Amino acid sequence: MNICINTKSAKPIYEQIEEQIREEIVAGRLKSGDMLPSIRALAGDLKISVITTKRAYADLEAEGLILSSPGKGFFVDHPDVQLLGEKKNVVLEKNLGDWVVLAKKTGITRGEAIDMLEILWDEE
Repeated sequence: MNICINTKSAKPIYEQIEEQIREEIVAGRLKSGDMLPSIRALAGDLKISVITTKRAYADLEAEGLILSSPGKGFFVDHPDVQLLGEKKNVVLEKNLGDWVVLAKKTGITRGEAIDMLEILWDEE
């Protein structure tokens, strides 16, 4: 598992960790039963506070994505991947809807908007 932290982001580090682990689970790269790094190991790898890693794991556990086994570590639980994917789609649709409203207000045509999306899509 490769987690990248952006220290210049306005998003808290624990949220960055949560998002990346969540994405790994939704994408199927982390499967039910897979072991996660220990809190201390992940904190050491990322050179962050153990408290930050603990917060990320606690939030993911509260969501039902991971579970802790005392003395053994943290593991991917049996999450509803379809529901997680749907939640992600809802967020994307809202963001895209907000963008469409802004684009219309600034006078961008549908064709120009599609061209912008295609250019941005290809850049990534």
